[in-house]
Amino acid sequence: MYERHLKIVELVRIQEYVSVERLAQYFGVTMQTIRRDINKLNEDGLLTRHHGGAGLPTSVGNSNYKTRKNLLLRSKIKIARTLAKHIPNGSSLFINIGTTTEETAKSLLNKKNLTVITNNINVAMILCENETAEIVLAGGVVRKIDKGITGEATIDFIKQFKVDYGIIGISGIDSDGTLLDFDYNEVRVARTIIKNARKVFLVADHSKFKRNATVCLCHISEVNAFFTDENPSPEIAKILSASGVDLFVAEQEKPGSEEGQEGRSCDIAI
Repeated sequence: MYERHLKIVELVRIQEYVSVERLAQYFGVTMQTIRRDINKLNEDGLLTRHHGGAGLPTSVGNSNYKTRKNLLLRSKIKIARTLAKHIPNGSSLFINIGTTTEETAKSLLNKKNLTVITNNINVAMILCENETAEIVLAGGVVRKIDKGITGEATIDFIKQFKVDYGIIGISGIDSDGTLLDFDYNEVRVARTIIKNARKVFLVADHSKFKRNATVCLCHISEVNAFFTDENPSPEIAKILSASGVDLFVAEQEKPGSEEGQEGRSCDIAI
């Protein structure tokens, strides 16, 4: 994705509506170029095209997986690394569907003797690089676009476990603290993860604030810790404080601090 596209999405998120003319002036490009950008971002579900400009995306469907994977990638990496500091060696975890949870999986590659139960094939494949980890992949219906697994079989499978940490992502956070998503089946699995984890860690970058979605997962007060990349609004911060939810705002990583990993094979239990 072009750097200009990322900035357009950010401007729309902050201002809720931005005109084509204003964007063209801001970036120093033609209005025709901006219209092409808006058309592409509209197709990817990252904003809504309006006559003369662009606004916030609708709440009826999530954006394209490949687009979401690259959107605010640096922020997701920072969040993941911050969370990893709070996962001891030898822990048991649930990790659910999402691009930020996939980055979290990468940040756990140096941990020892983890047991990870996941309904995300991407997470399972990432953690196969950790030779000391036991990876348990839930059965169910595979969502081809992002390799997430949902359905009754998935829920029944997860109910069999009680783990130390449940790591969940989310599509949107309403101003009242409600956690929102687009897929009812995915939400049902996430609810089961929350119920069967001793502690629940929420990972979400700042773009999730004010993002609309239609399915309620739970309230942010029901998680134990929230990992993000920017301070939330005063309203959300007040809810977190009143509910005893720990807030961790990731700091900018220094250049060259990324940890490399050697690939190894492993068995995945299904």
